[in-house]
Amino acid sequence: MTAAAPALTADTVLEHVAVRRSTDVTAPRRAGRFYAVLNAVVASLILLIVAPVLLAVAIAVKLDGGPVLFRQTRVGHDGREFRMIKFRSMVVDAEARLAALIERNEAAGPLFKMARDPRITRVGQFLRTYSLDELPQLFNVVGGTMALVGPRPALPREVAHYCPLAARRLDAKPGLTGLWQVSGRSNLSWDESIRLDARYVDTWSPALDLTILVRTVGAVLRGGGAY
Repeated sequence: MTAAAPALTADTVLEHVAVRRSTDVTAPRRAGRFYAVLNAVVASLILLIVAPVLLAVAIAVKLDGGPVLFRQTRVGHDGREFRMIKFRSMVVDAEARLAALIERNEAAGPLFKMARDPRITRVGQFLRTYSLDELPQLFNVVGGTMALVGPRPALPREVAHYCPLAARRLDAKPGLTGLWQVSGRSNLSWDESIRLDARYVDTWSPALDLTILVRTVGAVLRGGGAY
């Protein structure tokens, strides 16, 4: 039986990333200034196009009670933390209720997922099904903390339990969409998600990003695996 890869502590994740960046040309290529500017320009254009949708969703969330936006600390490129924004899809005290639901976790690894999470609001369920709650992350792309396509943006508590393979996610900016989203979304296991993100980092190209963006449209419209 093959032994599981040892988990990285929070203190060694950044060291691991630094070592990989010193020997791997993929991350410098991904972090190219031109590509970052291109992402920001495209995200800005998308924001202009979907502005009416953003307004409609904001009104719906507000009428459902509570703040419109949800801000959460995530870990991005090179292990740098940033504030990711989304439309709020859960009750206001969702984080406080998490401890009471841990035993009902349906995901492996450090992830927490429930197909019928009682913290999700009525409006939030619709937003999650069609990924409308993710649209404000376009502002993160404009600001440079995220990319249109990339690995899943991780929570600090997840990164603290990363194995070396999972830590490769930090070699690229997290994405609004990615291989994980077009390959099953929340139906993926923890290990499958890690392998897909590592493969994306190792095989990145503009053509791959374009392919993922096109496939994202179909994945969102089908609404499968979103919870």
